[in-house]
Amino acid sequence: MYGINDNDSMFWEKKNQSPSVFTVAIGGAAGDGVREAGTNLGQFLTKLGFEVFVSFDYPSLIRGGHNFSRISFSKEKIYNDYSKIDVLIALNDETMHLHKNELNDGAVVFSDKFDGEDLKMFGQNAVLLPIAKTAQDLNAPAITRTSVALGAICYLLDLPFGEMNQILRRVFKEKGYEINVILAEKGYKYLENLGFRHSRRMEHGSDHLEMSESRHFGREDGGKELVDGNTAFAKGLLAAGLDFYIGYPMTPSTSILHYLAKQQKEKSVKVIHPENEIAVINMALGAAYAGKRVAIGTAGGGFALMQEAFALAGMSETPIAIAVSQRQAPATGSPTHTAQGDLKFVINSGHGEFPRIVIAPGDPEEAFKAGADALNLTWKYQIPAIVLLDRHLSENSSTNILGASKIPVEKGKITEKINGEYKRYQITEDGVSEVAFPGTLNAVIKATSYEHNESGISTEDPKIVKAMGDKRFSKLKQLEKEFSKYDTVKTYGDPKSKNIVVFWGSTKGAVLEAGKYLKKQPKFLQILWMSPFDAEKVAENLKNTKKIIIIENNRAGQLASIIREKIGINIENKILKYDSLPFDIVELAKQLNEIL
Repeated sequence: MYGINDNDSMFWEKKNQSPSVFTVAIGGAAGDGVREAGTNLGQFLTKLGFEVFVSFDYPSLIRGGHNFSRISFSKEKIYNDYSKIDVLIALNDETMHLHKNELNDGAVVFSDKFDGEDLKMFGQNAVLLPIAKTAQDLNAPAITRTSVALGAICYLLDLPFGEMNQILRRVFKEKGYEINVILAEKGYKYLENLGFRHSRRMEHGSDHLEMSESRHFGREDGGKELVDGNTAFAKGLLAAGLDFYIGYPMTPSTSILHYLAKQQKEKSVKVIHPENEIAVINMALGAAYAGKRVAIGTAGGGFALMQEAFALAGMSETPIAIAVSQRQAPATGSPTHTAQGDLKFVINSGHGEFPRIVIAPGDPEEAFKAGADALNLTWKYQIPAIVLLDRHLSENSSTNILGASKIPVEKGKITEKINGEYKRYQITEDGVSEVAFPGTLNAVIKATSYEHNESGISTEDPKIVKAMGDKRFSKLKQLEKEFSKYDTVKTYGDPKSKNIVVFWGSTKGAVLEAGKYLKKQPKFLQILWMSPFDAEKVAENLKNTKKIIIIENNRAGQLASIIREKIGINIENKILKYDSLPFDIVELAKQLNEIL
């Protein structure tokens, strides 16, 4: 991390933009191919070696409503997208009006619908680009017309058009790639005939490069890929030996189900879509009882339906990995937007007391690792493991290196041979008992929701009830001894600063990006493990501080209350956002500068 000097800070306050980041926005109605166009452009820029962040915004409608993708890219690491736009591609009139106040100085607007008079309000950089007409003239499906805009972007920014063709061929493969390539060529030629280039200069430290030089400064991708949090989480599960994924579609977790369904043959994983969320978790417990490494995914409302079965997993010590992706709640809330309101719900989910693991990653790389760790740890310790995502992380994409080759598959205490009496819940030093599966010789395989003795026989004997409760919680003591193996917390910024900014989950992107524009560089503390909570390490980072600021996408400051509970520190400086939108880099930087 690094800060900027006072002159740069004044530039930031005046311009509301990063001098080294370029942002393209594509807007239209549902069904216009806005998400696909944004993803294709993001993949293209990633291939050229840029750092990229692609966000997608849409209403909870099957058809209609305003959809837009925002693609921010830079030569340096970029943690979040920017709200100020350098190029706006408007597939309908509504997009022009909704985003006109977000345009940077000198922004270029491509309009598909506006006539000449309407276009004048956007100045000399507004270009009438016949996106729909070009597709119609070629009898191409309407959804393919966004490729015209992608070709135009290539000429506008002087990016290598051949690379864009390769992306389109890879995305569409045998179905429709030819027409998409032709449309992209039409868009490129149209702008070439106009001789229209973007005037914006890309700045990076003391190095100033014209956008027309962009083909020269793109790095090799070095194994990077453009990936969203849900896909990264799913890849983590596969890397850790996933056998079964069971899910019911619920925004924003649905794409985990979609991605894994496409991997069934290649990865030898079974994917099931039952009738509801209650069926999902009960089927998963059955699969785990039979010896299959299983994971499920849902949102807060779906997880609420799973509570009885979640408690059953705790009592029966059945391994299960769960993704819970947060959206604005309660009830239906604002289902296609983001929040961090389910932290305390997840930590305290299920009735009764039993241990669970809760990991809250902040970006796709961490989501990948969390998926793999959750599946491994749930089998190692036979307690449920939850990965707490949110809509901003789940559905938005950025350039990452996932590193699947580094993930081991930890099978846990599985026994295939029984000598003597098999005690499914035998009390051990670390609290973890050997587990056998149906079909194992000389073993009666039990799983029970009732309190039980070591053999799995129901009991109400107070001494045994207490002993079994202690057995289950002793697993956490063992896990806490292994904290050093995992990134329970991370730090960034100035390690010597007495000012600490605390955050968790997807706020990481906005916090670290805003950190580039702070007048005083603080120390940043990211907390990833919520249960068990690494109180010792958090306390060590928060001691002898001048100011502590916590940033959360909820109203109550849920992590702040957990810190107060666990280590007795009351954080008074809170920056909280609960309007269903992620933090804006500009506004967050201003708020942090005011407090610091």
